[in-house]
Amino acid sequence: MRNYEIELQNRVKFIRNLLDASGAQGIVYGNSGGKDSALVGILCKAACDNTVGIIMPCSSQRNFGEDREDGLAVARQFEISTRTIDLTPQKELVMQTLQDQCSLTQAAIANIAPRLRMLTLYTVGASEGRLVAGTGNRSELYMGYYTKWGDGACDFNPIADLTATEVFEFLRYLNAPEHIITKAPSAGLFEGQTDEQEMGISYAAIDRYLLHGQASPEDLAILERFHSRNAHKGTGPVFYAPSADNMGHTIP
Repeated sequence: MRNYEIELQNRVKFIRNLLDASGAQGIVYGNSGGKDSALVGILCKAACDNTVGIIMPCSSQRNFGEDREDGLAVARQFEISTRTIDLTPQKELVMQTLQDQCSLTQAAIANIAPRLRMLTLYTVGASEGRLVAGTGNRSELYMGYYTKWGDGACDFNPIADLTATEVFEFLRYLNAPEHIITKAPSAGLFEGQTDEQEMGISYAAIDRYLLHGQASPEDLAILERFHSRNAHKGTGPVFYAPSADNMGHTIP
């Protein structure tokens, strides 16, 4: 287990150094009511008093109920400034505008909300001189379980090296609300959705592989499939550049 007292000190220093180097006046992050956003919010608040979490419900009833209440519980306990912006009308407008132009798939519809949320965070950030904090953990990043140009976008991420298991441990060290630690992780993209059910593998199994290199044949097949299929999310756009293979490069 990590020494979370030292982890807290180092991550707070990391965030403060970024703020000093950037000249930014504060931080903004998406307060989803989940484990990752809770930890990011706590760390950012410890580093910068001018931190604001934005709760952004979008269509899903869970967004308006359990997730919102959990987000507010963390914000109250750690005195994090909070705003709520309902993005449901914006999602409906996007779908209405595009449905006559193309056949919208369920995957495309599910990704609208994360991209609207990131648009919102960057708009607030640009208007108020804030850096946008990312909330993806190592387990999600390895699996590619996030939306490209949605929740995968950020100016910095203070927990990207932590597995889901380590996020739980860190939150317990910080005495975060127990319900956030024990509830089933969910992106809240549609009713009844949970991360583990959608991926077909538990975070415990993902983390055993990442931390110890151990996995059953069934789990290993899922891990390799997700990691390979979503590898493009971890790179930038491919730019043309003269080369022997004429395949271009991610860095111009």
